[in-house]
Amino acid sequence: MAEQGKRALINYIRTNGIDLAYETFGESSSPPFLLIMGLSSQMIMWEDEFCERLSGRGYYVIRFDNRDVGLSSRLSGVRVPDFSELVLGSLEARATVPYTLRDMAADTIGLLDGLNIDAAHVAGMSMGGMIAQEMAIHFSGRLRTLTSIMSTTSNPLLPPPEPEALEVLFKPVPTSEERYVEYFVATWKLLNGPEYPVHDETTRSLAKESFKRGISPAASARQIAAIMASGSRKEALSRVRIPALVIHGDRDPLVPVACGLDTAEAIPGAKRLIFKGMGHALPRELWDEIISAMAGHAR
Repeated sequence: MAEQGKRALINYIRTNGIDLAYETFGESSSPPFLLIMGLSSQMIMWEDEFCERLSGRGYYVIRFDNRDVGLSSRLSGVRVPDFSELVLGSLEARATVPYTLRDMAADTIGLLDGLNIDAAHVAGMSMGGMIAQEMAIHFSGRLRTLTSIMSTTSNPLLPPPEPEALEVLFKPVPTSEERYVEYFVATWKLLNGPEYPVHDETTRSLAKESFKRGISPAASARQIAAIMASGSRKEALSRVRIPALVIHGDRDPLVPVACGLDTAEAIPGAKRLIFKGMGHALPRELWDEIISAMAGHAR
């Protein structure tokens, strides 16, 4: 059993011409469990205690900053395609995106290579779930299991985000610490939903730490472009044979629960776990059930 709370210092691995910042929890001799975070979100949003509890179930937990996020490499100065052209499905616009979700999946495989890990249990949240799905499609031999959390196949027939959530997604990100903290708290209050309100002190602390580690409004736009340019994975997921678990909340304002159900339907044999009242976040009140589900699925 991994020693709960044993945490390595932040480190870096060079892959695909970028540096990925990562941290680990538990013993490296335990089965690896890789956690992928979502749009513009830094690895600290997989909170320390969450990672410690998961490693305490007997796993070597790895979290990292995606490219263009936190302490990992930024692609500063790279042009972002016109969003309206991407919405219209312009092939020319798609061809000019700085990177796609498949590129981010390749980054993640490079991280596993750098850690000398042949295959890992992989869980992704929101955009992180999309990246995990891309890994399952294109690098299937590197995943022991897949857990897709509050994510989507990007099937164009699925319902869109609620207007308030969509507005938050495209709202300009403040660049002063005080305004950024207020923006961060307001965003997560909306995404959490009314049944599991945010813990203000914890959320403010995460906001301040995120700001300190580094934010980039342009990087957020590049990641949105990557999602839009990557298209639907539904057909490709039908060929995935990795044991899959889909976790979603029935009050998700950003990625409606229909998206999670569509993901579970697309992957043969996938299990699904729908939490009543959960929004687009992992509320502390549900951690025990979520961690138990993830660890149980991995076994």
